[in-house]
Amino acid sequence: MPSLHLTKVAVGCASLEALQNRIARRVSGEGVVRVPTRMRPKRMEELVGGSLHWIVKHRMIARQQILRFEDRSDGRIDIVCSAELVVIPPRPKRAHQGWRYLEDGNAPSGEDDGSGLSELPPRLYGKLAALALV
Repeated sequence: MPSLHLTKVAVGCASLEALQNRIARRVSGEGVVRVPTRMRPKRMEELVGGSLHWIVKHRMIARQQILRFEDRSDGRIDIVCSAELVVIPPRPKRAHQGWRYLEDGNAPSGEDDGSGLSELPPRLYGKLAALALV
């Protein structure tokens, strides 16, 4: 059965290193990372076993495996992910609010697509994306 994935913007992270530091600080004693969200995904069951793909500077750059979802006492939901942050070849992705579903066929495979877009400096890619050229 194909997995379903999520994409989420790493708000406040300007680089892969910043995201790696954030994840390292959030690892709990259980060896997991909790990502809080206000909304309960309608397709939660399909997401378990999939990945949370992180977007930094208009690029998907890393992913974590989604282990489960847990309710919080404040009414929000925790997306519980593995502590391992897997770096993937950068893939262009427009920023968005919250999270978005990503079907298995559209998820990065971990291999470079050969388009050369992953080689563009983030600032240049951002400007091209703003002009709808990429």
